[in-house]
Amino acid sequence: MAPAAVALITASSAGLGAATAKILARNGYRVVVNYNSSTEKATALLKELDDLQPATDKDASRFHAIQADVSKQSEIIRLVKESVEKMGQLDLVVSNHGWTRIRNFQNLDDNMEESDWDLCFNFNVKTHLFLFHAARPHLEKSEGSFITTASLAGVTPGGSSMAYSVTKAAQIHLMKTLAKTSGPKIRVNSVSPGLMLTEWGLKFPQSKVDKTIDKSVLKRVATVEDVANQILCLANSSSQTGTNIVVDGGRLLG
Repeated sequence: MAPAAVALITASSAGLGAATAKILARNGYRVVVNYNSSTEKATALLKELDDLQPATDKDASRFHAIQADVSKQSEIIRLVKESVEKMGQLDLVVSNHGWTRIRNFQNLDDNMEESDWDLCFNFNVKTHLFLFHAARPHLEKSEGSFITTASLAGVTPGGSSMAYSVTKAAQIHLMKTLAKTSGPKIRVNSVSPGLMLTEWGLKFPQSKVDKTIDKSVLKRVATVEDVANQILCLANSSSQTGTNIVVDGGRLLG
């Protein structure tokens, strides 16, 4: 019997990354959890994954946590190398990391900090490129899937800052570029959540949350479980590449 598929998820000790790890584990994937500083959260998540998919005698290498700072290309290369060494293969990469700093989107002066733009471009564009490049030979071998977490802010102007919105748009275009140039072996797609009430999302004022809900067709925000389910759907689809799927409760239509 062939070994179960292996997924590497960046920034996955909490929030959407952790929710994605759980749904993949429930569906038989072996999972590599990447974290930067939250060792305690990563360890707790591994225990949850073990509970979701109990071990068998022949299946000892199901879940691992690997610390790596994905803002650095050298660390990304190490992360992929260690993942394959531990698990023997790589079938799915969920490139879930990103960065922003909350600014007043309507105030141009508040969006002129150069370091914001540099960090956003590095985290939201370059690092996804570096991760794909490092994983490409393994995904070609498995005819696997690469999925990035973009944002509604990359589809329509808005969100936490101008730098974030612009670089998330660039991330979506990067995804399409990689999809066009890496077929037929590798499928490349992205999901673009609207506001999610994660630990980070709760940093927004309640007035913004209320406004988002009011303007959404479904009168709700997306949950991490909703988005994680969409990631699973993309991973399982053999016919989708170059696709960006918005999960926002209908906010884009509001």
